[in-house]
Amino acid sequence: MNLLRGKLMPPLLAIVFSALLCSVALVISGSNPGTALSAMVSQVGHGTTAVDIVNSASVYYLAGLAVAIGFKMNLFNIGVEGQFRVAAVTAAVVGGALRLPPVLDAIVILLVAVLTGALYAAIPAVLKVTRGVNEVISTIMLNAIAMGIVAYMIRPDVFGVLHGNNISTAEIPTAGQVPGISFGSGGTVFGLVILAAAIGVGYWVMMNRSRFGFELRASGESPTAATAGGVNAKKMVLTAMLLSGGIAGLVAMPELLGRDHSYGIISPAGYGFTGIAVALLGRNHPGGVAFGALLWAFLDKSALALDNVGVPKEIVTIMQGTIVLSVVVAYEIVRRVELAAEQRRVGRELGNTGGTPPQPAVASAGGES
Repeated sequence: MNLLRGKLMPPLLAIVFSALLCSVALVISGSNPGTALSAMVSQVGHGTTAVDIVNSASVYYLAGLAVAIGFKMNLFNIGVEGQFRVAAVTAAVVGGALRLPPVLDAIVILLVAVLTGALYAAIPAVLKVTRGVNEVISTIMLNAIAMGIVAYMIRPDVFGVLHGNNISTAEIPTAGQVPGISFGSGGTVFGLVILAAAIGVGYWVMMNRSRFGFELRASGESPTAATAGGVNAKKMVLTAMLLSGGIAGLVAMPELLGRDHSYGIISPAGYGFTGIAVALLGRNHPGGVAFGALLWAFLDKSALALDNVGVPKEIVTIMQGTIVLSVVVAYEIVRRVELAAEQRRVGRELGNTGGTPPQPAVASAGGES
């Protein structure tokens, strides 16, 4: 019963609530909710849509994991957007200049992306632990600076190369590219989808099966208590931000090494902000974040399908917003219901024991936290 209420009920409530809100928005716009839903579902089996959804989801998943690590530490790393863009352009510049054997070339590019993202995240981390600067403010400012860094690095007189009307970094040679998994006319899945999945598994193991993960979660829930228990809270803040930035550095890699092979001024942006929504949808759990990434990618691809049946494609943005809102509301409702149930249970036990509070059970060191 507790599993049903605590784990399954919130997402079910969120789905029902968001479906109702989206249906109302469709009716107001003069569209038929049934027609819209049918168009959205049927599009998955056409052309390369299914593969496109998986490819986009892999990018959103990495962004969501980067944000989730910060959330676990009670940090709001809004700077994933800037971290991934600086890492992408740096890795593209290095990749375009490298001439290493296959596989090794790609590994070096990935390492450069991770290190660059971590170093860019280190700036707000150091400011927070040494000066107490709020990471929200510092990362927002660094996002703006990142745009300037990208624009500077791809100038023709710096590292940029003019391709028609587009300016981008030099193309990464074949040795540095990561081949995908071809499904013929269905499209090609990015090869780094496997890396994204592996990082998700590693994230779960780190958070749930390691002392470091326990200390990180403890520091996020109560820095004072964690410090009293021998955990260096400031060190955990710094480590969490570096890990978040390192994963953020990989966000653009599936597209860069699997499709684009260069980074330019018109390269996709906004993934960092999408990662915030995806992490919220997944409640910072790697499985939930994966579901949120797939759902977000599915809705993104639905815009064209809706437009084809006369439904305003802007309705997708409304859907995405209502889903995030629904998840937040649903989990808050369930939290309050669980709190009220716990209070009633304690009240009954106090009544049964004549007013003596029940003795708490001693949890084993290896128990679930």
